Amino acid sequence: MGLFSFIKEAGEKLFGSEESKAEITETVETALTTDVRSPERERILMDKMLKMELPIKNLGIQVFGDKAVVSGVTEIQAVRELTVITIGNTEGIATVDDQITVTDPKPEATFYTVQKGDYLSKIAKKVYGNAMKYNVIFEANKPMLTDPDKIYPGQVLRIPPLDK
Repeated sequence: MGLFSFIKEAGEKLFGSEESKAEITETVETALTTDVRSPERERILMDKMLKMELPIKNLGIQVFGDKAVVSGVTEIQAVRELTVITIGNTEGIATVDDQITVTDPKPEATFYTVQKGDYLSKIAKKVYGNAMKYNVIFEANKPMLTDPDKIYPGQVLRIPPLDK
């Protein structure tokens, strides 16, 4: 549990296209520039998380400006980590306050911020010493990642410890 930082301008554009953004511009701009709670952005993030079907009970998401507070209970450490990075990898979110409880904690993964020119095998070589371990990173980031070739600079990925 803790506070995690993300690149606010990077990430999935969940909060609408330019056309739909115009409809809620005033609400969103107010939410982005103040600590006013944003129920619309909370609903959008909650919909995204529910579609992922992660086993997390009592999931709660609150958004205040560019900060998201996430809570809930899960047995699986990876579910906690995927929840935090999925929310953080959303354009407009700069920090995630993780208040998720893990009932059966395992070793935590590390987080890696994708740099320009990175690809999964390059990251695997850097963190594991073996480029062929890219699939470990890909699998650890499903369902957030749907294709090993679709990562972008600023995205935060889970890097799990290798099984021994």
